[in-house]
Amino acid sequence: MDPTGLDLPPLAAAFIFGLLGGAHCIGMCGGIMSALTFAVPPSMRSKGRLGGLLLGYNLGRIASYMVAGALVASLGTLLGSASNSLRLVLQVLAAVMMILMALYLANWWRGLTRIEALGRHLWRHLEPIGRRLMPVVKVPQAVALGAVWGWLPCGLVYSMLTWSLAGGDPGRGAALMGAFGLGTLPALLVTGVAARQMTNLIRHPATRTIAALVIIAFALWQLWGLWPQLVPGTEMPHAHAHGQHG
Repeated sequence: MDPTGLDLPPLAAAFIFGLLGGAHCIGMCGGIMSALTFAVPPSMRSKGRLGGLLLGYNLGRIASYMVAGALVASLGTLLGSASNSLRLVLQVLAAVMMILMALYLANWWRGLTRIEALGRHLWRHLEPIGRRLMPVVKVPQAVALGAVWGWLPCGLVYSMLTWSLAGGDPGRGAALMGAFGLGTLPALLVTGVAARQMTNLIRHPATRTIAALVIIAFALWQLWGLWPQLVPGTEMPHAHAHGQHG
């Protein structure tokens, strides 16, 4: 099995990371969602119209994640094809990133948020484009604005992109980022009492710890399958059954 293939475990891990990273999303993007809501003229803020525009924002955002995932995975493919050793490094990096993301989910390590500074230069050029799309009056306009929003500097997104680097091909990289984006949707779409209840569940230590342990177990399983390549001349029991790579 390819650890970054389109099978359930990696996509599920990406979705869980997006879902439980929702507390960070609410803190970072909640203000943006409010600003986008107020960018809609008052005459168009009926429940149905506003809901369609908010969904448009998020579809555009997730589309940007998927484009970024495909681009990064393409780079990873080029690097991996140049050297088997480099491909192995990328596969190990993918598993290590899963462990770091799990540590973030469990609130055991917050280092992922420190890499947000990497995208601030790009965001300075994109933010004026987003401003020119306001006020939002049509769904296509909302999708375009959401696509710009998708490039907002975010440590969670960057960590997922690092994982996508070892995705093997653009389609897999895009799928991983799409699963992550879908996981972030509930936290950004629900409001009021439901939002508070969801936030409390997401932030509950037991919820985050269980999810983190599951993701760490999956990452260690991937590293186990790579062991014969990491230490030539050794053969771990059932290594091939766990997905040894060529």
